[in-house]
Amino acid sequence: MTDPARYTAHGHTISAPDGACLFQPGDESRAFLIVTKGHVRVEQTNPEGRTMVLYRVHEGESCVMTTSCLMGSRPYSGYGYAEGPVEALAIGDDAFRRLLAEDAGFREMVFEGFTRRLGELTDVIDALLLHRTDLRLAAWLAARGNGRCEMTQQEIAQELGTAREVVSRTLKSFEREGWLALGRGRFDITDADALAVHAKSSVT
Repeated sequence: MTDPARYTAHGHTISAPDGACLFQPGDESRAFLIVTKGHVRVEQTNPEGRTMVLYRVHEGESCVMTTSCLMGSRPYSGYGYAEGPVEALAIGDDAFRRLLAEDAGFREMVFEGFTRRLGELTDVIDALLLHRTDLRLAAWLAARGNGRCEMTQQEIAQELGTAREVVSRTLKSFEREGWLALGRGRFDITDADALAVHAKSSVT
């Protein structure tokens, strides 16, 4: 894959502190962004106020929502938040379109990242439509492995796109099974293997 650093001369560095809202619905995308430090959490909120994390943009990656809005001249439809201090290379609209037309390496980088992220979003939609919340939560927990997780039930609900009450009820059922131990604002995963087995059980 093409090294994003080779395009430094075509843009400028921007930075944001932890927790900063980088974009929100209605904002215009004015630059192609490549994260060079930190992570960006991209999420969607429905009219009822329920939030779901769509994906995270890590170092060396670009945001597919930003790219889509830039290419389609459309405003953002979701939110982007800095997780930790964030720095990114911002390539303006004109430079982005010129590089896209003239630089095969840049074009490959953009569309490879775009395709990969769309695949991840398809997986998210598939999980929402086809799988029970307890199975999705079990899979999410199992992937973290045994150990402490410092997250609130509301934060987990946002990750999975469900209600906090559903997460609370499901976590308590997992605790009764002996797969984890709940605490205040945290929990300890004690049997990730059992959670993985449950995640693969029948959805019927």
